[in-house]
Amino acid sequence: MITCLDDPTADLVLTELHGRGVPVVRFDPGVDFPGEITLDAFFDGTGLKGSIDTPSRHLNLANVGAVYWRQPTLYRPSPELDQHAASWVADQSRFGLGGVLASLPSTFYLNHPFRNRDAEHKPLQLATAAACGLTVPHTLVTNRLDSARTFASQINETVFKPLWSTPYQADDGEALTIWAHVIDPDALDEGIAAAAHLFQEKVDKVADVRVTMVGERAFPVRIDGAPALDWRLDYRSLSYQPIEAPTAIVKGMHTYLDTLGLVFGAFDFCLTGAGEFVFLECNPNGQWAWFDEPITKQIAGAIADELTCAKGLS
Repeated sequence: MITCLDDPTADLVLTELHGRGVPVVRFDPGVDFPGEITLDAFFDGTGLKGSIDTPSRHLNLANVGAVYWRQPTLYRPSPELDQHAASWVADQSRFGLGGVLASLPSTFYLNHPFRNRDAEHKPLQLATAAACGLTVPHTLVTNRLDSARTFASQINETVFKPLWSTPYQADDGEALTIWAHVIDPDALDEGIAAAAHLFQEKVDKVADVRVTMVGERAFPVRIDGAPALDWRLDYRSLSYQPIEAPTAIVKGMHTYLDTLGLVFGAFDFCLTGAGEFVFLECNPNGQWAWFDEPITKQIAGAIADELTCAKGLS
């Protein structure tokens, strides 16, 4: 289990695996290496062999049945190093230990870190969703002001979304998050030329739907009570109701996962008054631990099933 220390989503799966008597080694490469864990990886004509040792566990790399890749921390070199040395050390650790963890022989990954990385690109998500038969809102990715203005003039309301959830540093040093929000077309200016921007038609919705896909199993949950466009802004106001997703939607999501080489995906849809599911995005490593019981228990069980059944560990 590869993740940071503060990860309630991984905690739920860990509890489920412990309850089944499945041996688990959990660590955070970015924080624990090289101070807390050591690596020996050998390569020859037979492939990869070796071990990783943590303060409490010895992991034989040839015997790893499955990897649950959650949210490890970025590699943190010693603060005693200067900037250039620190950057070099972090890269060596990421490509060294990270490369080994991504190359374990005959190992099941949920999900493989390289597939996660690829599937985080929103343009790829939208193109794949459309190819898989899912409804996608009219969307423009551009750095041209005239294109953005023309796009905004042709639809009712325009939403801006960041292409990547990069923390934004304010002038006072505070780290900010840029959420999806409706924009005023008159406010568009030459600043668009400085970067790629994603503009999307606002969907007239009655609710949101998060579908957590684990292998062949779908866990659709209707989300009501969001006071703003982006429901993540106020979790306290939300209510959740497990629902059934249309067969065509479930089929489209299965095809989406297969196309991108994923086992897990957290799909976000708008639900219209006509009952249509409109695809917004799919987080290949999305959270679900904030849901109410028994939703979390069901998802944790499904993930544990995938991890243990892949190589007969159950």
